[in-house]
This record gives sequence, structure tokens and C-alpha cells, in this order.
Amino acid sequence: MVELETRELEYFIAVADELHFGRAAVRLSIAQPALSKAIRRIEGRLGVPLFVRSSRQVSLTPAGEALREHGRHALNAVSAAVRNARRADDTQADLRLVLKPGGDGGLLSGILAGYAHQPGARRVDILFSGPADRTDFLRDGRADVGLLYAPFDDLDGLAHETLHTERRVAIVPPGHRLAGQDSVRMSDLEGESLPRWKGVPGGDGTGPEVADVVQLVDMIKVGRMIGVLPRSLIEPMQVGVVCVPVIDAPPSRLVLAWNEHDRRPLVASFVAAALEAKPREADMA
Repeated sequence: MVELETRELEYFIAVADELHFGRAAVRLSIAQPALSKAIRRIEGRLGVPLFVRSSRQVSLTPAGEALREHGRHALNAVSAAVRNARRADDTQADLRLVLKPGGDGGLLSGILAGYAHQPGARRVDILFSGPADRTDFLRDGRADVGLLYAPFDDLDGLAHETLHTERRVAIVPPGHRLAGQDSVRMSDLEGESLPRWKGVPGGDGTGPEVADVVQLVDMIKVGRMIGVLPRSLIEPMQVGVVCVPVIDAPPSRLVLAWNEHDRRPLVASFVAAALEAKPREADMA
């Protein structure tokens, strides 16, 4: 069986992310010739080319695409195993919850209050993520549980429970052509400039890049773009923008997620508290 060392996978992932040997070498703090040699050694061991190299650019082959996807999961699994092993005997370890700023749907305070009454409840450390890396926190062991939005966040490899389902709204400036509508359809948004979320590859937005909802709202206020978000992410309502329900957009689910292999009582008790504190949809409405 062909095997790669963890360090070799890290070298490959760096080049696959940067698509530039020089930048990858700086990121890894090694010399570029050493990195190039290591990648050639990996390709020789696997018996397939991983990159197409030219004088102008570096791109991934189909084999490289496959190794990037599965190799990243493998590195995350190793990191998670190391972190969990170090925490396994720590009976006083805090529970770490990751979420995006404002991304709790108004449920966090109730969940924390319910968890505080669980036997053996620990202190909860709140970790704030970027637009799209909450799943990485869970897969590599930096966080124990997370509040995610489906289908936006990839739940592959994660156990999860839905806490709330909600519709999405189009966020537009007051003078926009859709601002006076009671509701719109996705087809009504064709031709509009939508955001490019920082750190989210493959997005189809054509507007400016934004890192969070605050930046998005600022760009909408000055007429640079519009946005489509779950309603809870824009509440309380911001001054200077208008929300219009998008009646045929797929619903968004706020979910509590954790690594599917993590069966520690620490996590199970928090999940139980969250489900007990979960509001009825009629109450949310």
C-alpha cells in the first residue's frame, strides 16, 4: 500500500492551495527547491502527476484534485486525533463552541442557560469563525460543537441536529427596484450583483468580496450589491436596507454540529441541552 507522511501531505496541500511553488514555500517556511523536490518525490511514489506546470501557472491534475480533497480530510483527522487525545484525560477542559458572529439565530443564550443546568456542565468558550471555516474547526478538533447553516456549510463527516428552519430574504437598499415588493423569486434577482464571500471557493457572486454580514450591509447601503441571507442573520433590522422574502429560495437550517466520531459525554450533554432549549417553530414565527 502506498503511504504518504503527514508532512508530505502538508507540502502538497500548500502547493494545491496556492498554485504557486514560491508562495507555498514561504507559507511552509522552507526553500522552494526543497519543496519542488518533495512534490516530485510524492508524484513518483504515487505514479501519477499531481500538477501541470508551465512558465506562467501551476494547476492541478484530476489526480491532484482528488488528493487535495481527501488529503485535507486526512490532515484534519490527524489534527483532531491529536487534540482529542490531549484533552481526553482533562476532566476540567472547557467546551468550545464555534459560530459566525451573529450566527446563533437568537438561540445561544437559551442554549447556554439550559446547558448550565446539565450535570457536569463546563465553561463554554465561544470561538468566532470566518464566513466558511466553521466546519474546519470541528473536523480538526479546534472546536467541540458548532452552530452552522445548511445547506451553506458542508456537513460531510459531521453529526448534526436541526435547531431552526427559516426562509431567506433579499437585502436591498431602499431605492432598489425590489424594495417595495411583498416578496420576490430567485428569477427576480437575475442580473443583480451578489457578494463574493471571502474564503469561499467556487462562489458565483460578481460583486465585491466581503468577509461578514457587517461588510455586506455596508456595500448594500451604497448600492454596490444586494444579498440573500437567512432572516436571522440580518436581525435586528439594519437601518438603510430593506428585507424582502424570497419565496422560492431553499430554506436555511440552523444546525448544531459536531464530529461524527466524537462521543464524549462533554459533547452529548451540550447537544441534549440544545435540543431541550430548541424553540417551537411557531414561537420563532
